[in-house]
Amino acid sequence: MANEHQHDHLSMATHVDKAYDEKQIQVLEGLEAVRKRPGMYIGSTDHNGLHHMVYEIVDNSIDEALAGYCDHIQVRLHSDGSISVNDNGRGFPIGLHPKLKRPAVEVCLTVLHAGGKFGGDGYKVSGGLHGVGASVVNALSSGMEVQVRQGGKVYQQEYKRGKVAYDLRVIGTAEDTGTLVRFWPDIKGEHNPDGIFDVDAEFRFDTLQGRMREMAFLNKGIRIDITDERAEPVEERSYHYEGGIVEFVKYINKNRSPLFPEPIYIEGLKNDIMVEAALQYNDSYQENTYAFANNVRTPEGGTHLIGFYAALTRAINDYGRRYKILKEADSNLKGEDVRESLAAVISVKLKEPQFEGQTKSKLGNSEVRGVVDSLVSEQLGAYLEENPNIARTILERSLGAARAREAARKARELTRRKSVLESASLPGKLADCTEQDPAKSEIFLVEGNSAGGSAKSGRDRHYQAILPLRGKILNVEKTRLDRVLMNEEIKNMITAFGCGIGDDFDLSKLRYHRIVCMTDADVDGAHIRVLMLTFFYRYMRPLIEKGYVYIAMPPLYKVTKGKTERYVYNDEALEELLNEIGREPKPEIQRYKGLGEMSSEQLWTTTMNPETRTMMQVTVADAITADETFTLLMGDQVEPRREFIEQNYDLVADLDI
Repeated sequence: MANEHQHDHLSMATHVDKAYDEKQIQVLEGLEAVRKRPGMYIGSTDHNGLHHMVYEIVDNSIDEALAGYCDHIQVRLHSDGSISVNDNGRGFPIGLHPKLKRPAVEVCLTVLHAGGKFGGDGYKVSGGLHGVGASVVNALSSGMEVQVRQGGKVYQQEYKRGKVAYDLRVIGTAEDTGTLVRFWPDIKGEHNPDGIFDVDAEFRFDTLQGRMREMAFLNKGIRIDITDERAEPVEERSYHYEGGIVEFVKYINKNRSPLFPEPIYIEGLKNDIMVEAALQYNDSYQENTYAFANNVRTPEGGTHLIGFYAALTRAINDYGRRYKILKEADSNLKGEDVRESLAAVISVKLKEPQFEGQTKSKLGNSEVRGVVDSLVSEQLGAYLEENPNIARTILERSLGAARAREAARKARELTRRKSVLESASLPGKLADCTEQDPAKSEIFLVEGNSAGGSAKSGRDRHYQAILPLRGKILNVEKTRLDRVLMNEEIKNMITAFGCGIGDDFDLSKLRYHRIVCMTDADVDGAHIRVLMLTFFYRYMRPLIEKGYVYIAMPPLYKVTKGKTERYVYNDEALEELLNEIGREPKPEIQRYKGLGEMSSEQLWTTTMNPETRTMMQVTVADAITADETFTLLMGDQVEPRREFIEQNYDLVADLDI
């Protein structure tokens, strides 16, 4: 697809013909502020901030890879709570900094805004966080150790909370080059009240390995190993993708059926901006596009994504017009039509990225838009010309999406809740609450009319609304929005919430800030719950992202002995309780098959009373993993689902899907 000379520009071995030494390190300011306001630098002091520290150190190794000097990175989670990152790059510069007269490695790790990315020519592109990376990690660690392998020697230095413990010294010999950084995050505890991170903050192997896999996809040819020594047996993963983001798209589509065998790959270099894009359509109705700038995920998109979307829409419309697949009377396809069922990765690498916001969630460089737009337009246009069958498949898919969009628009009109006070627009079965403040209101989505009756009479009608749902709602994973909106139960939910759906979605109009799925504690209940969550995830994701969706945890058993009544929520808890209260004389055990078996008082006490209930908040921890899971559980592919259920039997034992 791409010209050969373009490919050369983008290969991993793009050496930067400039020395990376002490002269490249520029100093801007000191470190003190970091410990005072850690959130400014790493976003939070929970496990997310902890992971951010790891990514900062790995970013340094990736920068070495981008410059063509490193192809192997090892990440190790040690049993003492520390983590180490080892690479085979050039090693941190160790010469004396011209201004500070200290070794450059020490300056990089102890001075804020010091690094090879501020005007020195050591790096062409880099990912690190505003140049604060390694020194911030040092400031927020109780201890850090760096080893530099360079010139046949191993140099070592240690730090305590960002302060130098001893001067850089030689501790041995080395045959290769590279850097090893090991740090112990400064976690609060009984003996460490001044710690930075929350007491329960810890490294999560799953989260870290997901990010390492992503990094390996984005930088073809590099190998990243991650090892968890805390686990029994030790867990190890190794990621290495010669195909880069093409393999990333295949990975996104692995539980779906692609509409053509190989992803379309686009690459090029223009105005010192490297662009890579890969895309492939599948049999779902959702779009999955992931955008990256200098290996940093940009969930809010930015100029690279705007350029990609504009080029995609134009290329498909142009082809449709040229070959009369779009008739004269047809209006042009819209962006959302051509993006239905698209899986795509867009990755740009540039010298000075401007990220909007501290957390780098959006790329702001205006010049990137035009570069991405022209490269994608040119190469995608050529691809469609050369592959008419695939071009026609994409157009037919997009035309189907356009027809469905129009039908969905008409259906949406019917689900609009005009205002909180207009009861005529509410679904018939909704028992609303009197509280008008959404932050104080909650709605229970209850399976079945009988349970709905108990919930209505047991609730606190001041702030609790009840919406009974009949039977299983539609599986939205296999259905387009226009059909989804014809489903009565879904229509009732949308109307009750009041925040609209699709283009009309407006979170500020949400009527309840707690949406509680209350289903039976059996197989069918679990299935209905997954169907509800799939609907929220696909069509109302901000509800989950903002933490407004909960799962009620009704008890499974009521145990009575003498005058004591206790409710328990699973079999393990039942065993524990029986051991506690004794099995003789035999206690009376009632198993609730469904919510409808409980009286309104019991339902209130066990499941609805904020003082005594147990509820689980639904979160989207990682969009890619969540998307995978929903596709697995609710899609058409049987084999991957079987594997998932076998591996996670304890988690999904009661799903009959």
